[in-house]
Amino acid sequence: PYIPLSRQLAAYLHENVGVAEGKIRLICNGVDSDSFALPDKDAVTAILPPGFSGDDNILIGTVGRLEAIKDQVTLVRAFAELCRSGTAAGRLRLVLTGAGSQQDMLEAVTVEEGIRERVWMAGSRDDVPQLLAALDVFVLSSLAEGISNTILEAMACGLPVVATRVGGNPELVVEGETGFLVPPADPRSMAAALQRYVDDAALRQSHGAAGRLRVENEFSIAGMIERYIEVYDECIARQA
Repeated sequence: PYIPLSRQLAAYLHENVGVAEGKIRLICNGVDSDSFALPDKDAVTAILPPGFSGDDNILIGTVGRLEAIKDQVTLVRAFAELCRSGTAAGRLRLVLTGAGSQQDMLEAVTVEEGIRERVWMAGSRDDVPQLLAALDVFVLSSLAEGISNTILEAMACGLPVVATRVGGNPELVVEGETGFLVPPADPRSMAAALQRYVDDAALRQSHGAAGRLRVENEFSIAGMIERYIEVYDECIARQA
């Protein structure tokens, strides 16, 4: 059998490659929901830089390579628009975790937008679960995606997700239930989605809890392994 990780890839195998539907078994990636767990804010805020760990602050963040395909510049400009809106502007902070060729450009955009002191360029980290747990909202601004492990990890940490409507993202984020989907390369739409979370702590909480439950029910490591074992058992049975 062919095992794609998303419905988009399954459709490509069937419609473009010509693989029979009966030979395709969709199995999405699983996430370690023990390592990526619900946040203990007191335990994680110590890793944040000065000015980021205040009780009233709202931390928006992302994790990924700082490359053009990830389009963090759209997130930076959306965050700048949020800061200009005046609603809770003084409480907003942005965390960009990762390294790559776009780092200097992104830093320049934060200066251009007048938000440099509100943005932490965290670089490559080995404490991503703790960093995610420190956030209030997770954003994925990619221009293209497969099945994003970082979305699943953020959901496992109980975070609401704002993601671009590309690739497998709509298969992970349930619109209006675990997060919001926005067009790619559209800072205004992204800012509008983020504003809803900035204005409504209860919405952040409910969407984050729904995302955690979705990971536990549909995207656990144990569930993924079970589905692979089923495929192997079927193959063995046919050979026998």
